[in-house]
Amino acid sequence: MIQTVEAIIEPDGKVVLLETVALTESRRRALVTILEDEPSQNVSTTALLSKQSLAEDWNRPEEDEAWSHLQQVR
Repeated sequence: MIQTVEAIIEPDGKVVLLETVALTESRRRALVTILEDEPSQNVSTTALLSKQSLAEDWNRPEEDEAWSHLQQVR
């Protein structure tokens, strides 16, 4: 089973998991992705510029009808 677990990498390279992981075998392979210090809160310019155009297209009765089968029944 593939799991994603948050971790911190110490300056000396030691990887410290931030939660307990239960392994069914004595050793497992892992991949480590080094992230930026803080998550980026920047919204892409393309997304901002297309917001109004997409809203006009998506906020039509035809769109509501097309996606109505995915709406939760109450």
